[in-house]
Amino acid sequence: MTTFRVIDTETTSLEGGIVEIASVDIVNGEICNPLSDFVKPLEPISFEPMAIHHITEDMVADAPLIDDVIDKYLGADIYVAHNAAFDREKLPQITAPWVCTMKLARKLWPEEKSHGNQYLRYRFGLDPDVPEGLYAHRALYDCYVTATTLLYMNSLARWTVAEMREITKRPSLLHVMKFGKYRNETFADIAAKDPGYFRWCLSNMELNEDQEYTMKYSMGALV
Repeated sequence: MTTFRVIDTETTSLEGGIVEIASVDIVNGEICNPLSDFVKPLEPISFEPMAIHHITEDMVADAPLIDDVIDKYLGADIYVAHNAAFDREKLPQITAPWVCTMKLARKLWPEEKSHGNQYLRYRFGLDPDVPEGLYAHRALYDCYVTATTLLYMNSLARWTVAEMREITKRPSLLHVMKFGKYRNETFADIAAKDPGYFRWCLSNMELNEDQEYTMKYSMGALV
């Protein structure tokens, strides 16, 4: 019996340490075994993430360090996260395979305007059974949303574990540009009218693997 552990972290900043960790398991298509812990970070919480997850310094002042709680989150067969690259980097203690629901969503619905967790929830009318008192961008709440989204996607796509892992490993094609002078235009349209802009971006900007892959693909540099 395979245990999928959907995991989420909230942090002090994009580059900073964990202030909250949570998980739920998916076993035989059922969401179970919720876990959640505040974590004392090694640096102050930046105001930008604080405004999103609403976790303050006082809430984590007496919390344990991540090394004191991580063991209870280990031991699953497959780990799942929305934007798994982020959580995987924060949790190097986890050595099991990962599945990224954001990449799965991009694969299943390539032309959606967004592939964010909450967007997908409302776009497809999903109704996660979240315990009372939780709200979006708290780790356990987001775990329930991610788990519900994964179950819905696989009810449509019927991926095997191997297929989900392969999608996760590869760069994913993006649909709409999220920055720059062509923000909110499709990569295909930009490549058709101004391929030089993509060449400039590739030479001068720090792009993630999905942005770089999509620009090259849109220009026909990849087959």
